[in-house]
Amino acid sequence: MNIKDIISKALGSKNAVAGLIIVVLFGLVALFAPILAPSSGRDAYQMPQGGYSIEPQAPNAQHYFGTTENQYDLYYGIVWGSRMAFKVGITVVFFALLIGIIIGGAAGFAGGWTDEILMRLTDIIFAVPSMVLAMVIAAMLGRDLDNMMIALTVVSWPSYARLVRGGVLSVKEREFVLAARALGASPLRIFAKHIMPNAIYPVVIMASLDIGYIVLTAASLSFLGLGSPVGTADWGQLVALSRNWILGGHGNPFAYWYTIAVPGGALLLFVLAWNLLGDAFRDILDTSSRKA
Repeated sequence: MNIKDIISKALGSKNAVAGLIIVVLFGLVALFAPILAPSSGRDAYQMPQGGYSIEPQAPNAQHYFGTTENQYDLYYGIVWGSRMAFKVGITVVFFALLIGIIIGGAAGFAGGWTDEILMRLTDIIFAVPSMVLAMVIAAMLGRDLDNMMIALTVVSWPSYARLVRGGVLSVKEREFVLAARALGASPLRIFAKHIMPNAIYPVVIMASLDIGYIVLTAASLSFLGLGSPVGTADWGQLVALSRNWILGGHGNPFAYWYTIAVPGGALLLFVLAWNLLGDAFRDILDTSSRKA
C-alpha cells in the first residue's frame, strides 16, 4: 500500500479525521504558543506566578482559565503545555522506536546467540512494571524534564524491539528476500531495503498509539513529583496543583472546577486524539485485521 492509498483511506475514516483535527488544533496552539501566551522570562516553559495565595482564582479577564494554587496561570500552562506534550511524546517515541528497531532488527535478522542475548535483555526490562521502573529511574536521576524523558524511553523501547523482531522474523524468509540474497545483496542492504520497509507497519501503528500514552505517563510522573520541576507548563503539574481543590469548598463542591477540568480536559483530548489516529492506522495498515 502506497502513501496515496493510506491518505485516501485515512480521510475516509471518521476516527482518523476526528483525531487529526484535534491533533492539528493542539499543534497550532503549540506552534503559536509565543503569540498566544507571550513569555516574559528566560524559560518560556516556566509559568508566570501572580502571587502566592493558596486559593485559586476563577476565570477572569486577566486569567482566562483561572489560576491554580500559588497563582500559576492556567491559560499559560495549557498553551505551553501543548508544546511540552508534543516535545515529550514525539521525543520519547522517536528514541524508543530507534532503539527498538536497532535491537529488535538485529535480534530477528541475526538470530542465534545475538537474538537470545538481546531478547533476554528485553525480558529483564519487561519483568518490571513499566510505571514502577520509570518512577525508580526518574527518582534516581533527579527531578528534571530530560531525566523524565530518559526514564520513559528506557521503559518504552522493549515493546518496539519485540514487535520489530517479530516483523523481521516473518519477512526475512519470504521469496523476495531470498531472491535478493541469492543475487548477492549485502546483509545491510537486504535488511534496510527489503525487510524493514515490509516489517515497519505494525511499529508505525504502535508509535501513533504510544504518543498519547507517553504524554499520559509523563503527566503521572509529574503528578507524583518525579517529572518536571514545580511551575513548569506541564499538564501533569497543573493536575497536581489542583488536587487540594477537587472537592471544592464548603457547601459548593464545584467551586474550583476549573483547576481540574481545564488540565484534565486537555490531557483527555490529546490522548483521545492519538488513540483515534492509532486505531485508524491499525485498521488501514494492519492487513491481518481486515475483513476478507
